[in-house]
Amino acid sequence: MNFGILLSGCGVYDGAEIQEAVLSMLAVSELGDSYTCIGVNADQFHVINHLTGEPMNESRNMLVEAARIARGNIVPIQDIQPRDIDALIIPGGFGSAKNFTKWAFDGPDGTILPEVKLLIVNLVNIGKPIAALCVSPVVVAKALEGSTIHPSLTLGTTTESSPYDIEAFSQGLQKTGAETTYKTIHEIHVDKVNKIITAPCYMMDASISDVWKNIREAITELKKLATI
Repeated sequence: MNFGILLSGCGVYDGAEIQEAVLSMLAVSELGDSYTCIGVNADQFHVINHLTGEPMNESRNMLVEAARIARGNIVPIQDIQPRDIDALIIPGGFGSAKNFTKWAFDGPDGTILPEVKLLIVNLVNIGKPIAALCVSPVVVAKALEGSTIHPSLTLGTTTESSPYDIEAFSQGLQKTGAETTYKTIHEIHVDKVNKIITAPCYMMDASISDVWKNIREAITELKKLATI
């Protein structure tokens, strides 16, 4: 079985969350399966100095940056067809809300990259499952917005500590037509009807071991959905 891993760059504040991306690869490998890293050949919104949190006066390409995580073995999104992968994993990181979509700036009214939307819609239409980690449920929600498909998603819970406004995010997802539910870092959410799995990961205050367990559970369930 081959899993696609869609990367929005390299680095939590302006691209893909590196730990979530690498742990996704590890989870797939431990299940005895393969993965294909997928990137988008376009500039990311901006570049953030991860030491200071401040923007840098330079530009970087999402595909080139994501290749750092993939050790150079990455495929441009336009070269991927739904038949090439059995399921898709979208790690979190601000790249999902800044590069793949404009959620970070315009909330649920933000746009989504057409090529990202196309891949997600095509996979859902043929029944291939998707796991969206951390903030990446916003990407799935924007991809399916306006369609007859109303995914059930989670970004975390309001009952435990989070660095983000989970309630505001949930309301935004609902505005796109998605249904929402609350899950802790020790839980995942499975939309069996649409074959979409969401896991809070670093949307909650969590240790790397907690995130690993969350991702491992999500990918294990993703493989089950891919065999149905």
